[in-house]
Amino acid sequence: MAEKNIPRIDSRLRKHIVTMPEEIWSASGIVIWGKRIKSLIFSTDIAIIRNCNADAVLAVYPFTPQQIIADAIVSASSIPVFCGVGGGTTTGPRVVMLAKDAEALGAMGVVVNAPTSNSVIQHIHEIVDIPIIVTVLDANSDIEGRLAAGTSILNVSAAGRTPDVIRAIRKKYPDVPIIATGGPTRESIKETIQAGANAISFTPPTAMDLFHGLMSRYRTEHEQQQKTGAEEK
Repeated sequence: MAEKNIPRIDSRLRKHIVTMPEEIWSASGIVIWGKRIKSLIFSTDIAIIRNCNADAVLAVYPFTPQQIIADAIVSASSIPVFCGVGGGTTTGPRVVMLAKDAEALGAMGVVVNAPTSNSVIQHIHEIVDIPIIVTVLDANSDIEGRLAAGTSILNVSAAGRTPDVIRAIRKKYPDVPIIATGGPTRESIKETIQAGANAISFTPPTAMDLFHGLMSRYRTEHEQQQKTGAEEK
């Protein structure tokens, strides 16, 4: 089959963005409310979120979830946001409350950490009408219990073992929606999708890394301008 010719439109000011690896395009995606999600940018940096071509945001961070943070990300984002609501250090009724607030703020879904109990997932499911994404760290997780409690999507994050964990899950649950970390290379992203991931979460370069590349370009252009000016004299 011939490759489709995809028209691309850029602008001078919006050309410099964080782009998702094109390998992610081969994923099936997960359709939520009619919108297909293939790529999720794993970030809470509003500047990066506003300047990327991901389909959605995975806004999970290593601190106690706060409504004001969720509000800032959802309000600033031009793409759907899946908000982390705890489940590890933050437990019990507070997680349920945070999930309810995330829905009210406009999040497309809520993400809970691996230690979250099935009873808490069930309570969230009873209150919110948005997808519940549960993080999975290994193939021995209680997937059946998670799904029975109301889990909508599994978020597999098992570092280098992620493809193996996905394959193990797929043997028992061929149709469960799976988001997964794609790993650091294009090859690892391909393997993760081939293992059965429907969507890929991508960790972007840090703002410092992006600035480093930009400043290097500025220095090169400045040196070329100086050289050209000296030759003209």
